[in-house]
Amino acid sequence: QVQLVESGGGLVQAGGSLRLSCVASGNILGFGAMGWYRQAPGKQRDLVASITSGGVTNYADSVLGRFTISRDNAKNTVYLQMNSLKPDDTAVYYCKAEARLLVGVRAYWGQGTQVTVSS
Repeated sequence: QVQLVESGGGLVQAGGSLRLSCVASGNILGFGAMGWYRQAPGKQRDLVASITSGGVTNYADSVLGRFTISRDNAKNTVYLQMNSLKPDDTAVYYCKAEARLLVGVRAYWGQGTQVTVSS
């Protein structure tokens, strides 16, 4: 069984910073791409940033230059450093990881962590 546990969300004023962490665990061969998604009330879940096992990153245009994704492969952990936060960044942030299993690759999601940015 694969588990993803997120932490680091909270309430912050506009212009502030937060750092999200997601620790992945399970009886697997390894983790491939990992990423962060967010979902605001009444909206679909969208990609924020992703990173491959080799460190190649991808960002949504709305966070480019403000957010930084990184990972520690030894700890199966992915981070999202969020700077210059805006009220529009308010959402539940979800971690996603691709787990390499004996039967193939499967994606798993964390439970989500709330990020609220006040104006």
